Amino acid sequence: MTEKLFYQDSHLAEFEAKVLSCMPVPPDILPGRSGGYAAELDRTAFFPEGGGQYADTGVLGGVRVTDVQEKDGRILHLLERPLEPGSCVKGCIDWEERFMKMQQHSGEHIVSGLVHSTFGYDNVGFHLGSEDCTMDFNGELTKEQLVQIEQEANRAVWKNLEIQTLYPSKEELAGMEYRSKIEIEGQVRIIVVPGYDVCACCAPHVSHTGEIGLIKLTHVQRYKGGARVTMLCGGRALQDYETKQEQAGQISALLCAKENEIAEAVRHLRDEADSLKYELGEKEKKLIAAKAEMIPKDGGPVCVFTEDIAGDSMRLLMNLVLEAGHSVCAVFHGNDSDGYRYVIGSRTQNMRELVKGFNAAFDGRGGGKPEMVQGTARGCEDEMRTWILEKAGEA
Repeated sequence: MTEKLFYQDSHLAEFEAKVLSCMPVPPDILPGRSGGYAAELDRTAFFPEGGGQYADTGVLGGVRVTDVQEKDGRILHLLERPLEPGSCVKGCIDWEERFMKMQQHSGEHIVSGLVHSTFGYDNVGFHLGSEDCTMDFNGELTKEQLVQIEQEANRAVWKNLEIQTLYPSKEELAGMEYRSKIEIEGQVRIIVVPGYDVCACCAPHVSHTGEIGLIKLTHVQRYKGGARVTMLCGGRALQDYETKQEQAGQISALLCAKENEIAEAVRHLRDEADSLKYELGEKEKKLIAAKAEMIPKDGGPVCVFTEDIAGDSMRLLMNLVLEAGHSVCAVFHGNDSDGYRYVIGSRTQNMRELVKGFNAAFDGRGGGKPEMVQGTARGCEDEMRTWILEKAGEA
């Protein structure tokens, strides 16, 4: 079996090893994979995907390692090019990425341990993604409780506690209280954050909690009857803060407000926009009413084409025209090149029958109730107008 150097020293970034075998990616062992090669070594510092944490990447013998998987006790390094079996090679993991993952995973243990001891909830899901880390708990958490957990988790970081790795015997394990999401066969590896968590885990961790740097719980939402918590640790948390600080600075400059007052400035801007939107809506209603007044009240069908009246305003104009006694009113918004949206209504005729013929004639789509139909169509304004006035007048 391959010697797992990542368990002996989680901070080991470079190593030398012998290539035991190298072959095209075997589909029977790694289904769904195509292309590339899979190499086995006598020893490796590359952590294979597992425990909710994705695999290390890096370089092996000058060849890029794109993924590492453990299948049936074999650790397979997925390569872009083959390596010579029997040769000795140097391996270099992408250390910045590995350290980032260890920060997230060790932070997750502290947070999950605190949630369990404080509220009694179990961690039933963990995913370390390329941008953030999520934890699923089988109980709901409020934002206020999340703040409480976050503060206590960072106290654990500041204590710079040594993270311990234990390999208990079956007898020792039987008398030990520890967290585990699955039943584990064989030797169980236990990660201990003294005073905060005891948990079965297969992944490498930082050696002291101080290496985590910072734990930031950014979001909580209801998920499958419990809660999903999003977390950023260490470098990711710092990057998130830098991004938000930059955005806050830009918003501050645009609003001419201090950074710690931008939320109130945005609320004021929203209220102002709502007020202007209401005023604009009232003026548009008056404009539509005036437009309806200009239409001769002869009772016949009316067809209006416009590029500045859309949405609910189209129905408002239609209703005003019908209230004035016209038999049918059709309002179109758009142009010949881009097409039109339409609203057609009547208080006396069945518009469903009318729109079937109209849609067939002008590549239209839409429908509705007998008193009003709406949809889209393409065609020439003059031809549409002529069609509507003739067909509506025949009814």
